[in-house]
Amino acid sequence: MKTNHSNIKKSKFFLDKGQCVAIPTETVYGLAANAYSDSAVKRIYKLKKRPKHNPSIVHYLNLEQLKNDCILNKNFFILYKKFCPGPITFILKLKKSSKISKNVNNNKKTLAIRFPKHALVRKLLKKLNYPLAAPSANISTKISPVSKEDVIDEFGKKVKFILDGGKSTIGLESTIVNLIKKPQILRLGGIEISRINRVLKTKLKFNKKKKTATPGQGKIHYSPGIPIRLNVKKPKLNEAFVLIQERKSSAKNFYYLSKRKNLKEAAKKLYKTLRMIKKNNFKGIAVESIPNKGLGETINDRLIRASKF
Repeated sequence: MKTNHSNIKKSKFFLDKGQCVAIPTETVYGLAANAYSDSAVKRIYKLKKRPKHNPSIVHYLNLEQLKNDCILNKNFFILYKKFCPGPITFILKLKKSSKISKNVNNNKKTLAIRFPKHALVRKLLKKLNYPLAAPSANISTKISPVSKEDVIDEFGKKVKFILDGGKSTIGLESTIVNLIKKPQILRLGGIEISRINRVLKTKLKFNKKKKTATPGQGKIHYSPGIPIRLNVKKPKLNEAFVLIQERKSSAKNFYYLSKRKNLKEAAKKLYKTLRMIKKNNFKGIAVESIPNKGLGETINDRLIRASKF
């Protein structure tokens, strides 16, 4: 605990100085900075090589902090009560009086916000008097990091400090729900649509033709930097083969996401597996068919956009 306390203190020191710090969350690691500071948020975009039009998610500790920046509504309170803190992001109307930097959302009148569940980042947020803009801690279009080591792979020593919170327990980004007017799912993520539908007593669907600028929705995204083929039954000679379930095989190019088609386990291992394959110098990746239900739908969404390399 002493180590955590000193590391939180270091993180706060750099954040207060307007620097970027990599933080752990239950979804993936984020590259965080003071969401009220134009210059600090600019540093995030410069480090990530992130397009200015791509908004960032702002991370809050609690409702009291959020009320300063956003207009809340009935559907928000329903979902907040059920899923927060956790892997869900809300698109809300920004208050005119908000101090959120225009660089966070490209001067739009809406904001993507969430309440992370990871205990360490919540302790950090308690020490700050501002929320944290924190898109994933990777170079734009590349694989999201799920550990301190992944962040080092991406940035080396360019990030001032990494708050080490171990491996992300979910391993996929948050589900994004647009709560402006009629609710819509804008990004598949760590919470299945079916769970959101049960809580809202409705039938939301994933809006693939969204008009709202949404974090993490570039055509090419989550890419390991080598070609990916999907729904493959047999890999080529120079390909790694990613499988949803273990087989009786000693093939060195086989990489398993789970033992028995466990989609939660597969989601957690997806990014780590893609990163490992790239490090092992394969020229391509073949992925067997993943069940397109629940978290499998999220996994397929990530793989489809990663395959547009």
